[in-house]
Amino acid sequence: MDRMQTPANLTPPVARKETRQVSLHGHTLHDDYAWLRQKDGPETLAYLEAENAYTAAIMAPAQPLIDKLYAEMLSHIQQTDVSVPYREGRFDYYSRTREGQQYPILCRIPAETSAAQPPALPPVTGFPNEKVLLDVNQLAEGEAFMSIGMSTVSDDGNWLAYSTDNTGFRQYTLHVKNLLTGDTMRALAERVGSIAWAADNRTLFYSVEDEETKRPYQIYRRTLAGGVDADATFSTPQLAWEDADERFNVGVGRTRDGQYLIVEAASHTTSEQWFLRAADPTGSFQCIEPRRDNIEYYADHREGLFYLRVNDTGRNFRLVTAPVGRPDHAHWRELLPHREDVMLEDIDLFRNFYVACERFQGLPRLRIFDLVEPKKSPAREISFPEPTYSASPGINREFDTATYRYGYQSLVTPSSVYRYEIATGKSTLLKQLEIPGGFDRSLYASERVFATAQDGVQVPISLVYRRNRFERGKNPLYLYAYGSYGYSLPIGFSGNRLSLLDRGVVLAYAHIRGGGEMGKPWHDAGRMMQKLNTFTDFISAAEHLVAAGYGAPDRMAIEGGSAGGLLMGAVANMRPDLFRVVLSHVPFVDVMNTMLDASLPLTVPEYEEWGNPNEQAAFAYMLSYSPYDNLAAKDYPAMLVKTSLHDSQVMYWEPAKYVAKLRTLKTDHNLLLLHTNMQAGHGGASGRYDYLKEIAFDYAFLLCQLGVEKI
Repeated sequence: MDRMQTPANLTPPVARKETRQVSLHGHTLHDDYAWLRQKDGPETLAYLEAENAYTAAIMAPAQPLIDKLYAEMLSHIQQTDVSVPYREGRFDYYSRTREGQQYPILCRIPAETSAAQPPALPPVTGFPNEKVLLDVNQLAEGEAFMSIGMSTVSDDGNWLAYSTDNTGFRQYTLHVKNLLTGDTMRALAERVGSIAWAADNRTLFYSVEDEETKRPYQIYRRTLAGGVDADATFSTPQLAWEDADERFNVGVGRTRDGQYLIVEAASHTTSEQWFLRAADPTGSFQCIEPRRDNIEYYADHREGLFYLRVNDTGRNFRLVTAPVGRPDHAHWRELLPHREDVMLEDIDLFRNFYVACERFQGLPRLRIFDLVEPKKSPAREISFPEPTYSASPGINREFDTATYRYGYQSLVTPSSVYRYEIATGKSTLLKQLEIPGGFDRSLYASERVFATAQDGVQVPISLVYRRNRFERGKNPLYLYAYGSYGYSLPIGFSGNRLSLLDRGVVLAYAHIRGGGEMGKPWHDAGRMMQKLNTFTDFISAAEHLVAAGYGAPDRMAIEGGSAGGLLMGAVANMRPDLFRVVLSHVPFVDVMNTMLDASLPLTVPEYEEWGNPNEQAAFAYMLSYSPYDNLAAKDYPAMLVKTSLHDSQVMYWEPAKYVAKLRTLKTDHNLLLLHTNMQAGHGGASGRYDYLKEIAFDYAFLLCQLGVEKI
């Protein structure tokens, strides 16, 4: 059949109802499936397994297509590969993969003192004198999930501190490995976030999460005792810094020049930083500038000055300097002013230059500024040739350098690493991701178009399609968006997408409000009491694409995950007639119940993104779009809803409750499938082959629903 529908001989699971009511601000919220929050309850697990079995049975006829898609995508991956090395201290670092292994191997070699730069590319099998720092495949033995959180090497190159998560809950355990002996100490701490070594190569700083809310709120320090050639132990942890404000997450790091440790406390709208000389790790942290509501700043250091990216005079940030001895705002000197049409997203600071990472007219740009003779050397911009693309800083660990590493890719250009020569302005390609299996870039076209939103705002859309498979007004169309947290949707290359493009699917990515493509004001226009703009922008983008002939009106698939899953739920409620199929990953669909529960991870800090429902106006506004609370008796598109049992960002019960409720209301015969990964977290499977199988499953569902493939 062209399009899978619910077979007569298969009955979807039915979750029992147990009404729970919450009354607030004159409204009563009814939740018939709150019992699904009992994660270890036999009934909960039985329901999730029943949904998984139903999904497997429905998709069983599509297994040959899933296998075919997996083989196609695998054929476009260079399975044995190596990254471009980067220099840090006395070593050049890189990672490599081996065919058949799920995880990378992290390596290093001694830096050639005669070479100013690390080698462009090592052999894919590694250098003869390489040292394996971490073989993640070995760490994953006996584990269903394995992820490396943070990793950092001490200045002398002798100690590696790293963190691991073996459940997917993003709860990391801290380890330290002696790189001279190869011995790894027992776990040093749990619930660890950021990690930083002091300059003495003995003192380690790390952040720790609150056990209930997963908010990083404390910074600890521990000091090594003993030599590197003998048994070494760490001192008892000492609390170095703590933040009691539930809105703020804390982290610790080093400035690029290595001179200072920086503790950052940041909410979604406000930040504050404290500094300590890295050579004096037992000292006390000092505040750069006390926090002020709705003011963010981020610091780096060079030659006695802090360089601060700050949004005190405008939402899009400016760049100022401040002397270390008097860093408060009274002593700030402006280097780059705030600009209404340019977002200053980041600053990469080096001894002789800095790079302003900006976003202009929705596209990234990199501008280089001379710090030695700034008046004689105007800013230079690295130019990019395509209408829509991603460009971002690469790994640049050396403070005193004459080159700058950056990455570039687009919807038709594979991920590429470049080296930029500061003196000459020349860019050299160090590596472009190889796409085996006959990829021909010239077969594909990329465009950037604009949709007019309901209030007249122009919303950018990035497009890609295969030229010889495009027939205006007839193609199946896929539309993806996110639209939250000021996150700018990256426009990158994916070899996996070739399986859709080569079948004639037009792929579109909408840069809707709530994201950061047009700077902070673009984010502001899609958050809090303007969140509905995110959803109506997406609908306008979908309507524009169909009207412009980029897809057939009855063949549109949409996808989003996490906060993008909220988008999927909202637009499916608002305009179910517009979409044929919805793919929703770990969706934030139970807005009211989650945001009314301050004990959950993320809830209190998220008040600055969605609003605080304990306030009447915010409650009413959030209730107007909450997907779970706005489900109704009507026809809905076909849906595949995916979640993970150990998700710490969007708890599994949100999509589970959503599907259970929708089953009782929908009036159509379109498929509604729920799949729960019982051994993963927010990002899905951790192994690269397992993750590829998940994508093949998703694509098979989409292609069958769009009538592209038959089963």
